[in-house]
Amino acid sequence: MTDFTIFYTDDDEDDLCIFADAVESIPHNIKLQTYSGSQNFLNAISESSVVPSVIFLDLNMPGKNGFDVLEELRSSDDKKDIPVVIYSTSSEPGNIEKCLKLGANCFITKPVLMSDIIKAIEHAIQIDWKKFIPTQSNFVFKY
Repeated sequence: MTDFTIFYTDDDEDDLCIFADAVESIPHNIKLQTYSGSQNFLNAISESSVVPSVIFLDLNMPGKNGFDVLEELRSSDDKKDIPVVIYSTSSEPGNIEKCLKLGANCFITKPVLMSDIIKAIEHAIQIDWKKFIPTQSNFVFKY
């Protein structure tokens, strides 16, 4: 597998650390950049020369939430095609539907077990995002 870059933003430092530990245990060359909160992420992605292979985005953050960030990404000419995986504790059908309508590529409810976190990340890096079209039947990843 070629290099794969993941940007992950969340307001929970523990979730960021656990996700980083999961990435380290995956035997692929994955570069991870984590951001605490939406504004740090938006500042970084607008200034970065690195284009992530995929963005993992938490929904429930103070200030701009994940819906706001997703809308901002999808309205940006140079960021609108970056795959976005919503990675949230919420599994509410209304939130899932809203994410699909706003242009997210995949929805993953945050797993509790490390093995399931690894499965979720591996799922995201194995998708051919250029060909993947999210639908009602493939949008939510079940680990």
